[in-house]
Amino acid sequence: MSANNEKTAAGAAQTTNFLKNIIEADLAADKFVGRGWAGIAGEASLHAASQPDPAKIRTRFPPEPNGYLHVGHAKSICLNFGLARDFGGVCHMRFDDTNPEKEDQEYVDSILDAIQWLGFSWDANGTSHLFHASNYFDFMYHAAELLIERNLAYVDQQTADEMRANRGTLTEAGKNSPWRDRSAEENLRLFREMRDGKHTEGSMVLRAKVDMASPNINLRDPAIYRIKFDEHHNTGNKWCIYPMYTFAHPIEDALERITHSICTLEFEDQRPFYDWLLAQLRDAGMFADPLPRQIEFARLNLTYVITSKRKLMQLVTEKHVDGWDDPRMPTIVGMRRRGYTPEAIQLFCERIGVSKGDTWIDYSVLEGALRDDLDNKAARAMAVLDPLKLKLTNWDALFGAGHIEPCSAPVHPHHEEMGRRQFNLTPELWIEREDFMEVPPKGYHRLYPGNMSRLKYGYVIKCTGCEKDASGKIETVLAEIVPDTKSGTPGADSVKVKGVITWVSASEGVAAEIRLYDRLFTEAHPDAGGRNFLDALNPNSKRVIQTWVEPSLGSAAPGTSFQFERHGYFVADRKDHGKDGKIIFNRTTTLKDSWGK
Repeated sequence: MSANNEKTAAGAAQTTNFLKNIIEADLAADKFVGRGWAGIAGEASLHAASQPDPAKIRTRFPPEPNGYLHVGHAKSICLNFGLARDFGGVCHMRFDDTNPEKEDQEYVDSILDAIQWLGFSWDANGTSHLFHASNYFDFMYHAAELLIERNLAYVDQQTADEMRANRGTLTEAGKNSPWRDRSAEENLRLFREMRDGKHTEGSMVLRAKVDMASPNINLRDPAIYRIKFDEHHNTGNKWCIYPMYTFAHPIEDALERITHSICTLEFEDQRPFYDWLLAQLRDAGMFADPLPRQIEFARLNLTYVITSKRKLMQLVTEKHVDGWDDPRMPTIVGMRRRGYTPEAIQLFCERIGVSKGDTWIDYSVLEGALRDDLDNKAARAMAVLDPLKLKLTNWDALFGAGHIEPCSAPVHPHHEEMGRRQFNLTPELWIEREDFMEVPPKGYHRLYPGNMSRLKYGYVIKCTGCEKDASGKIETVLAEIVPDTKSGTPGADSVKVKGVITWVSASEGVAAEIRLYDRLFTEAHPDAGGRNFLDALNPNSKRVIQTWVEPSLGSAAPGTSFQFERHGYFVADRKDHGKDGKIIFNRTTTLKDSWGK
């Protein structure tokens, strides 16, 4: 993928949303006026006897609870809940839990938590719109029997290999199953035997009878029910037959009176069956117009990120990362632990817009939205990541032994209402090792023998030399305070310097563990061309250092974000910060995008 095809922070971000145009046209045409809503999911007769729907539109977010949500799901969440909000509608939270094999309550809980954290709710008009597709199994079974009775579905006893061989190709029509012309009565008897557990897994399936010669292979009599003797996390062992997703999805939408069923592009080829099925069930009296409309949009493709559930699972199970909430993971729980905010994710989704064509979004766009959000809200603090001791040799002569010099700084430089933070200047400090050079290059403005720099929020100091250990490594920088130059006093500008140095008191600073996180992969497209994505893992995606931070950070609550002056944005770790008295911060992002530079 060339750079011209990837959106970068400096490029023109796409902000179009063709879905809004569709919804506006539907509302202008009064397409949904007078539509009934019973407050619960149900068939046409239930909704027809109810009050007019208070929601102008209805969308839905329907994840399968078989994994943790990731940044791609966040786009869909923001889109579906956002459109409902913007158009006076309601977005349903629906668990598409029709597959008993991989679903788990752990994922259900994590999905609900993620959506609420992102700032959205499924409660509206005094009603909860939290639904489970598995609660519709009775409706789906009824729909299947309606199709059988109308000679639009049949029980097929071909093997999976036979069905695959007879399906045809893109250039050749499929072949009818030898069981396709069974009578409705025989199909109904067999289907009920399937329901009652009288047949083994794989021995038969129920197929819709559409068109084996259709150029769209998805219409060549797709399977709509299969036998599966697995316990379901919601319905237990009540069922041993389960609907296929392509059959369940449109029925779920119709039962919930969804107006706009927004899917990613991989479902575009399934739309003809979606429309065919709903039309047949409408004609059978199960549903009524207006039927839901499926609309597809391009999924999120983000550089330096993997969103395949299988590959994310591999990262976790093979311990390439420290769990689903590892701050390097693109999961919402991981991003939250990294220090991403709901507002930053919503801003990112707004900036990239919605399109019908696949494009790649550069990771810098996501980080740019994060910086723009945190810059306005994150409290400031000083931290030293690579500490070197600084000794102020004329301290006692200026102030007297044991003196502590109070200093203060704004919590946020642009928000006076956030107050000021207090800390003390002491005779020994920690500074960044890069802030001293014994023999500096041209243009270096920090500490070197004979040069002056300002201690931020403190005094101007003049470097007088350094102390080394037996091996010649610099252990301590020596400097003298220039009197009457403290920041905020009349003499602060009496001495002009070019270098400003952040610091932490050696006696009052708080020991902290800093986890320096970076991108998990070194390549923009780690699995391009079917290659092993593990080969692109970044060996420096996590570095842990022990260092010092200013005293105000000692009382930081888990999940609180800060800008460490000079270094970037950091967050008190949600899981480990405060345990056993440990102070732990994760780097969320640097102050500027320096990747690859």
